Amino acid sequence: MKTKEKIARKIKNMQRYVDFLREQPADEKELVKNYLLKSAIERNLQLAIESALDIGEVMISSENLEKPEDYRSIIITLGKEGIIPGEFARRFSEAAKLRNILVHMYTEVDPAMISQILANNLDDFDEYARYIARYLDKV
Repeated sequence: MKTKEKIARKIKNMQRYVDFLREQPADEKELVKNYLLKSAIERNLQLAIESALDIGEVMISSENLEKPEDYRSIIITLGKEGIIPGEFARRFSEAAKLRNILVHMYTEVDPAMISQILANNLDDFDEYARYIARYLDKV
């Protein structure tokens, strides 16, 4: 499978997870009382982040860039190489920290934090996808 096709498939998957998240209530109290909803939101958020990281890894590999040592470095590397803007990379790289919390500290995920992300940060995934698509259009 060609790189552009692989990335397009991963962007489509990422968007599906984000679309699901956009449909959910962002109310912290609802997340506290509804375990099933909170779990579904956490899982789709984790999958959206992992999709973004997978896209970054494919980009890094296809451009023969130095392999990052951790998840956060994937996004930072894309910024350093001009694939995405540096300031956006610094902000969006925080998603890697959230991924680690969702995966490794799942019993300690703060509903207030999840609520805040649903209300304020889902557009970052769209912005990321646009930067990746623009870069691929140029190469």
